Amino acid sequence: MSEPSPDRFQIERLWQPQIPTRDYPLKVALIPAAGFFRIGVAVRHGFWRLFQRQAGIPIVSIGNLTVGGNSKTPFTLYLAVRLERLGYRVAIVSRGYASGKKKSKATLVALGGELKLPPEDAGDEPAMMARYFKGPIVIARRRIHGIELLKKLGAPDVVLLDDGFQHVRLARDVDLVLVSAEGGFGNGWMLPAGPMREPIRAARRANAVVIVSAGAGLPTALTRSQTLRLESATKVLHASVRPRALVISEKGEWREMPMPLASRRVLAVSGLANPAGFYAMLRELDADLVGVLEYPDHHAYSAADWQAIVTAARNADLVVTTEKDLVKLERFPFARDSLYALRLEVAMNDEDARALDELVVERIRSAAGDSVHT
Repeated sequence: MSEPSPDRFQIERLWQPQIPTRDYPLKVALIPAAGFFRIGVAVRHGFWRLFQRQAGIPIVSIGNLTVGGNSKTPFTLYLAVRLERLGYRVAIVSRGYASGKKKSKATLVALGGELKLPPEDAGDEPAMMARYFKGPIVIARRRIHGIELLKKLGAPDVVLLDDGFQHVRLARDVDLVLVSAEGGFGNGWMLPAGPMREPIRAARRANAVVIVSAGAGLPTALTRSQTLRLESATKVLHASVRPRALVISEKGEWREMPMPLASRRVLAVSGLANPAGFYAMLRELDADLVGVLEYPDHHAYSAADWQAIVTAARNADLVVTTEKDLVKLERFPFARDSLYALRLEVAMNDEDARALDELVVERIRSAAGDSVHT
């Protein structure tokens, strides 16, 4: 199997609990910047708490404490579908990372499963969610602008904020924080010396922490002391992300199909913050992983990238990517039946799923004055 791209996330090698001695000087050089970042985060949060805005609609935030790789988007979709099945009208507001749509304060990017903008304008994650979720999806840098747009369109019963934990200027009724079991908290340092957007103690602001595992063959990176700190701070639930099907794009329409990857030679292509779980899932499906091509998170694929993928795939039976990468790769002329995405689903045991439902529904009802779905 080919090695990951040598220039991929060079700084991230410093975020591991153990690093080579040769990297110590660079790590030490980043520590002062991490200190300033920590102070800046505390000042920013304190400021926006003073001017916090109320949405007037029940708000559920799904976020994290670290950068990337915490399954926020699959979990947002999981929760959206659960709430819809309970009879709620659900909308999703995302920042639309990597979106080219910057002029408007807020933009409706999808409704009824129909994407209103090309992926490069909508952002890869909102575009991917639109393939799965039929409710309104709005992108807005300031989430309150997204809420205001939804009110004009017809206010939903509840709004899910994708990656909203640090967006403290908007009050929320439920805060869920996701933690990757395999990624953990790295070395525990704040950016840029480590992967932390906030210290672990910030989990006290959350109503629940959900520890998400991906790939049975991957060991957990969370230490016992970190797990105990989370459990002492708030309710801790558990979930897993697992493969559900392969997805193929045919004339712009996505179709699910079974996953017959056993002994198939697969080239894995991804633009993820941490692709280790993706590879583990492919191996669990007994795929013969003959090569990998790694790109930065939210990568905008070019014609040159397409050519590189086609060249690398000459020794493979098929190319398997992620859904958020497929929305950007499907426009290129790959050979018929050669490009697939691995569709994931979130699973929780009955006890944790019931606890999640009770927490969210109780707070939605409280925020709405128990005026709907009594």
